[in-house]
Amino acid sequence: MNPPAAPPQSDDLEVRIPADHPGVTDLFAVLAYGEISAFYRLAEEAELSPTLRGKVAAAKMAAAEMEHFRTLEQALAGRGVDVFDAMAPFVDALDDYHTSTDPSTWLESMVKFYVGDGIAADFYTVLAVALAPEVSSVVRDVLAETSHSEFVVEEVRSAVEVSRSERDRLTLWGRRLLGEAITQAQFVMAQRDELTELVLGATGDLNGIAALFDHMQTRHTERMRVLGLA
Repeated sequence: MNPPAAPPQSDDLEVRIPADHPGVTDLFAVLAYGEISAFYRLAEEAELSPTLRGKVAAAKMAAAEMEHFRTLEQALAGRGVDVFDAMAPFVDALDDYHTSTDPSTWLESMVKFYVGDGIAADFYTVLAVALAPEVSSVVRDVLAETSHSEFVVEEVRSAVEVSRSERDRLTLWGRRLLGEAITQAQFVMAQRDELTELVLGATGDLNGIAALFDHMQTRHTERMRVLGLA
């Protein structure tokens, strides 16, 4: 099998996506709903933790997601857009994703946080390369990894090192998360013409989009390896 094509780099893009591109509003909106969804998800899933340390870690992660949401809310307000109106078209798709990947255990929740959020970050970070600087900085800010991910890695690796059955189960879970996330991304783009145009403009063409999904697959494998699941 040939290695996956690399995602587009800044030198490969002749034209950056202008800040007033209509797809930027959709991009901020889908990110905003993703962040607020993550906040509520983590707040609820903290109850799955068997330890106080885990509950506090999940609470800190949720607080970080809320800060990211506020950043996007302000960015949309700066464009004269109400965050709730902007998020509305993306509610069903993202809710369906979370419903189909609802964790049943604390470890599944941690893998979803680390791997699931990483998949989204890979997708949007590649787009950020082509965005105007003032737009790119917002995207990169809300996708930046925090020290909280170190807790997830420690928690999952410790569990799978002592249980082969847990390792196998979480490996399958990680694969499912990737498949559901890519399906969700394709569905959202198909429903929103402006966002599709932005993605095409950022990646170059349909081959560029295919390269982007290959890149996401490669990065997913790397994250699974970090967790001891590959």
